[in-house]
Amino acid sequence: MSPWALGFVGGALTLSLSLALPFAVKPLLTRLGIMDVPNERSSHAQPVLRGLGLAVLIAMACGGGLATVLTIVSSPAQPGWPFLLTIGAGSLAAGLLGLREDLKGLSVPVRSGILLGIAALSSIALLWIARSGSGGAGLAWQLGIDVTGAPWWALILLALYGILFISSYINVANFMDGLNGISGLHGVIAGGTFAAAGWLFGASWLFVAGVVLAAGFAGFLPWNLSRPGAFLGDVGSYLLGGATAIISFAAFADGVPLLAAIGPMVIPFGDVGVTLVKRVRAGRRWDEPHKEHTYQRIQQMGYSHVQASGMAACATLLASVLGLASLFTGLLGTLALLAGGIAVLGLYLLLPRILPTRA
Repeated sequence: MSPWALGFVGGALTLSLSLALPFAVKPLLTRLGIMDVPNERSSHAQPVLRGLGLAVLIAMACGGGLATVLTIVSSPAQPGWPFLLTIGAGSLAAGLLGLREDLKGLSVPVRSGILLGIAALSSIALLWIARSGSGGAGLAWQLGIDVTGAPWWALILLALYGILFISSYINVANFMDGLNGISGLHGVIAGGTFAAAGWLFGASWLFVAGVVLAAGFAGFLPWNLSRPGAFLGDVGSYLLGGATAIISFAAFADGVPLLAAIGPMVIPFGDVGVTLVKRVRAGRRWDEPHKEHTYQRIQQMGYSHVQASGMAACATLLASVLGLASLFTGLLGTLALLAGGIAVLGLYLLLPRILPTRA
């Protein structure tokens, strides 16, 4: 079977399970009493069932695992399966950490230590795979990195970048999971972007990973948007952040240009980063619950959850398309696309000021 066809096989299984598993998972969550009770950070007024990300976690583990096993069995020489194995393991670990947080909670030092451990193991493994030439990229683009001949000090810097990048984005995805639809749409767009990058770049493993990610969160959306609704919980937001960041770093380590690898993450990183800086400058604690993110302020202006989430999704999609365009440009073109991405982020951050208030 073609390695590209395996992406559709894994994606179909993931989507089917993500749509069906909530029928079994929701009663379990209800018995466990895992509810999201409104607080200072919440954008909803009534308690809502959370933890439905467990269904997405199981679905992605099954779909991604099947695609990885079939890749190894049908094409053992296919160079991309080590990437898929590492992405699956790291994403599963992040999701299970979130599940533990949903069930019993963890202290900040313990949670942070585990997050750093997941990020460190994932980053080191991905760099080792890329350095050994086990990746799946078929083209050497001008502005992609090549770790196969990189000196040791460059590998250390890349590993440190990966650790900070992956661990911080898991937290970012958790902060951005505050409205119906926002995380589901982000997962679909991020996965679709990675799949497109894999197709254009000639990396079948990246195509498979992207399709599985998109399918997992596409299956969650109907449950999230229909009444009475349900939330991902930490298990789902940690899974989303971990999978997105680990796939992104894997793509970058395999030579995909940086803008193409991080395009889907520009808006969430920008929203969280700017909001935290504003809070610190105002003398408020950055880690206190609040509703000051751009997407939350848009919703507070009278827009529905779907409308506010849709605006964030549109900005993310545009930034992702600009990132993908860097696959076909040189230095000057990449700088122009970078400026365009910054402009998209700036416009998104200005939306609470320029949008009309709704009654």
